[in-house]
Amino acid sequence: MFGATAVFLLVSAAAPNGAVLLAGTALAAITSVAAQVLVTFAVALANPEHRGRVVGTVMSGLLLGGLLARTVSGMLSEFGGWRTVYWVNAVLLTVVAVLLWRVLPRLHTPAGMSYPSLLRSTVVLFRTEPVLRWRAVIAALSLASFNVFWTSVTFLLVGDHYSWSEAVIGLFGLVGVAGTIATPVAGRLADRGYVQWVSGVGTALLAMSWLAIAAGATSLVWLLAGAIALTVAQQSVLNSNQNVIYALAPEIRNRLNSAFMTAFFVGGAAGSALTAVAWVRGGWAGVSALGGALALATFLVWVAERVSTTRRGPTPTT
Repeated sequence: MFGATAVFLLVSAAAPNGAVLLAGTALAAITSVAAQVLVTFAVALANPEHRGRVVGTVMSGLLLGGLLARTVSGMLSEFGGWRTVYWVNAVLLTVVAVLLWRVLPRLHTPAGMSYPSLLRSTVVLFRTEPVLRWRAVIAALSLASFNVFWTSVTFLLVGDHYSWSEAVIGLFGLVGVAGTIATPVAGRLADRGYVQWVSGVGTALLAMSWLAIAAGATSLVWLLAGAIALTVAQQSVLNSNQNVIYALAPEIRNRLNSAFMTAFFVGGAAGSALTAVAWVRGGWAGVSALGGALALATFLVWVAERVSTTRRGPTPTT
């Protein structure tokens, strides 16, 4: 999958028109889910008592890569044009593909059913696993709120008040590196039995971060503070969600992860799409209202899950 992603990035890099660029990007998006496959692969190899720490470590790498990608792509596009980003990324992914092929151990876990049956059973999990439903909604809303900020902040920074260049805007992504510190901490807390505490604090912080972000329209200090709080909160919520999901049924962990991450990214895509509408109609105030509402909804769903769990009685995963 990494090798295929590299090929599709090359298609985008050499695209003669917008249609080919769109096709290459869409295909790369499909195969780039290999990163999520690695998460469950790592969890499968880890001892149960270290699961939270392993998830935290791998997810820290995912977060760091996403944030540094903003910085590096801004620099590359500033000095070498937008195609340079695709050329460089294709080369790096090719190297990673070779390394994974040579280094990762082989792991075969028979499912006892055909691939179409596996796909159908993955969808069925939303009906049979109430914890998965709750956590999928929390994840979708949290990523939607997170993406509202990172989709719109470029519009703000390039505007009249800040007037930043592409390279400098790319550097702004470095403020989110604070999230890489929170992720392993959240993982260790989960290993110690505080996974629900991490979820609660994370969702509350997610909502409060938007107060600072809203003030960031004219204040860089508030914008930075809000960005750091938002990233720490999002990664803490994601880590706690994953630890809860992965503990449900180890024998179907890959399917649980597939269902969960599908909902997660659907929420993120919806948040990005809604951002354009909010920006056009309300500017930064509209964006802040949208992101804050999604974050508050995330916290309220977590509260509802806790109430529901208390009423039906605790389970081994809650």
